[in-house]
Amino acid sequence: MAGQRVGEHLGERMTSLGEFIAAQRRAAQLSLRQLSEQAGVSNPYLSQIERGLRRPSAEVLQQLAKALQVSAETLFVRAGILDPDDGRPDVVGAIWADERLSSAQKTALLAVYAEFARDQAASEMSTNRQGNRT
Repeated sequence: MAGQRVGEHLGERMTSLGEFIAAQRRAAQLSLRQLSEQAGVSNPYLSQIERGLRRPSAEVLQQLAKALQVSAETLFVRAGILDPDDGRPDVVGAIWADERLSSAQKTALLAVYAEFARDQAASEMSTNRQGNRT
């Protein structure tokens, strides 16, 4: 039952992310095709993201954020990669603000960071489930 709730929550989050991306695209007066070209992702893939059918990687979120001129952190929070209220330093903002790094380096660092954060969250969830069984 708990797994089903997590799956439903993730589905809701992906739909919300997709809806947000679609709204930002429309606000920027971009067609789906124009945004896909600017972000360097395929038109069908972007359509699936907007409809909540696909979960984009941190790298794709970075590319979409850049093309939409929104912060990557905003998309990471909407995708559930980052928790806005976790009280941790703004790692994403710090990486983006560091002028010593190239865009490719920032993307790589953020992809690694997002993967580590996801792994840690999964580990904590597993630990909490095991703790609740005892």
